[in-house]
Amino acid sequence: MKNIRLVRVLLNAIILGLMLQNNVFSQSLAGEKSMKYNKLSEEEKRIILNKGTERPFTGKYYKNDKKGNYLCKRCNAPLYSSADKFDSYCGWPSFDDEIPGAIKRQLDADGIRTEILCANCNGHLGHIFFNEGFTNKNVRHCVNSISLNFIAEDEKQHQLQEAYFAGGCFWGVEYFFQQTEGVISTRVGYMGGSKANPTYEEVCYGATGHVETIKVIFDAKQTSFEKLGRLFFEIHDPTQVNRQGPDIGEQYRSVIFYQNEKQKKTADSLIKLLKKKDFKVATQLEKADTFWEAEEYHQDYYLKTGKLPYCHFRKKRF
Repeated sequence: MKNIRLVRVLLNAIILGLMLQNNVFSQSLAGEKSMKYNKLSEEEKRIILNKGTERPFTGKYYKNDKKGNYLCKRCNAPLYSSADKFDSYCGWPSFDDEIPGAIKRQLDADGIRTEILCANCNGHLGHIFFNEGFTNKNVRHCVNSISLNFIAEDEKQHQLQEAYFAGGCFWGVEYFFQQTEGVISTRVGYMGGSKANPTYEEVCYGATGHVETIKVIFDAKQTSFEKLGRLFFEIHDPTQVNRQGPDIGEQYRSVIFYQNEKQKKTADSLIKLLKKKDFKVATQLEKADTFWEAEEYHQDYYLKTGKLPYCHFRKKRF
């Protein structure tokens, strides 16, 4: 009898483990499906997906000394600035810093080195090393050229642009922008308040004046600020004041934080279009100021959880 009970316990444990594993896989798959990735060659798949390594001194960016940004080959997320690139004579592009929030680190399969991955799509980039004395930061991101794309400074100014939108809980707003063609990357955070480095709890208490905001980096060759603005007005209710559905508070007010006069003029024209359709638009236009990134657990919330927004739905208004 004891042996039978033991077998039952073991079988139940195995079944429970398989159920949990399947649930995690399903949530991961849901996140994968909702993100759009670039098509990769077989060699790019070998390195970016299967964690391979290109031969040293062969990569196209090893000796690249142009000013600009390095992007993820798989998802176009900005990863490194040329200002942080240096020559370590190792045969691969080397950087002593990354764009904040762009890189994820984990122990390599060899149990010794630290692997670096794109925080946006988990694409393999290379490895990170410390205390080698190459630069004052004492850090070396050793990256495969094949894992990167590069946009020169003069090209970047015309191609990659930023936009800031606030329309209720930033989880739901980010969810819809992440699925939009031309959007390179998104980060959620806080803008429009008076306190430096506000926390989520402080913003929720309403003492800082900040609004839950999403930062969007987009490719101006694939989309436009106007198209993103139209999306913004269709995924939340712009007529609600200091709330969005069940979420109530000043931090949930509807705002477009414009970067320049062109963005302001475009946003204003969209509001006028909606008012002509008898929408009592409450959306405010404010000059963009410091964007404070939210805590990491807020980033990519719906991609991580596999859930769907509870108060954001797309409704045609134009």
